[in-house]
Amino acid sequence: MSFIIFINLLNFIVLMVCVLISVAFVTLLERKILGYIQIRKGPNKVGYMGMLQPFADAIKLFTKEQTVPTLSNFLPYYLSPIFSLFMSLIIWAIIPYNMTMMNFNMGTLFFLCCLSLGVYSTMSAGWASNSKYSLLGMLRAIAQTISYEVSLALILLSLIFLVGTFDLSAFSSYQNKMWLIWLTFPLSMLWLASCLAETNRTPFDFAESESELVSGFNTEYSSGGFALIFMAEYASILFMSALFTLFFLGANPDSVAFYIKLACIAFVFVWVRGTLPRMRYDKLMYLAWKSFLPVALNYLIFFMSIKMMLFCLML
Repeated sequence: MSFIIFINLLNFIVLMVCVLISVAFVTLLERKILGYIQIRKGPNKVGYMGMLQPFADAIKLFTKEQTVPTLSNFLPYYLSPIFSLFMSLIIWAIIPYNMTMMNFNMGTLFFLCCLSLGVYSTMSAGWASNSKYSLLGMLRAIAQTISYEVSLALILLSLIFLVGTFDLSAFSSYQNKMWLIWLTFPLSMLWLASCLAETNRTPFDFAESESELVSGFNTEYSSGGFALIFMAEYASILFMSALFTLFFLGANPDSVAFYIKLACIAFVFVWVRGTLPRMRYDKLMYLAWKSFLPVALNYLIFFMSIKMMLFCLML
């Protein structure tokens, strides 16, 4: 029993290392893509074609002096970035690998719990900084995250009714013949837009709208704290891309195709950033409550009705 626990723990640590290395190269990918969108070169000096740039940035950030604002509440200010990265990494445990791993039957519920807990790190970071910009960014981020969590949960429930299980490993086997994106195309687009809002990405980056709030909830963070927040954001982007691939593109996490599709969805995140301007805040909330919520609810009722009809026919 202790050997199995040790193997599970070792596998999870290896996964975390792989995720962190992926985060480094996703930042490089983003800077390269944005460079070419804006007709300029991205990072191309450090290493071959700028390949070592993320590691140079990490060394620079973690070796800089850690500044703490005098009037900040030190403990939550210090612990928020650590908790944020912890939540972004622990959520990867639900990805259903075939090797001995900590996948479990209620993976979707664990995902929703971790998603809800992620709000608290943003809240404590914004409040503990004792800065008006951080506080405003935090309030915006919390309202936005909670609003889009509702539509995410409803879309997830629709998929659970369709597949008939909370276990994420069933999604890849369910899509052997046809991907779910063809059956539920509007839902997949809603999920993608909600993921953009959940990860505070353009055009929904109100948590750190530079033109209005300096840098939003992380205004007072520098060096290591900023690096941890940055890593947590990109780990969340990769995880949301992995979930989209799992739910709608029918790939097994043990196959190479899964990672190719994941990279394509991550590319979409960057592409959207390079293309779309920031929305107005009232439009963002209007989109969540007046557009996404009714559509997600209608789909949920539709899938529930289909399942009930099938159940009655079987009886």
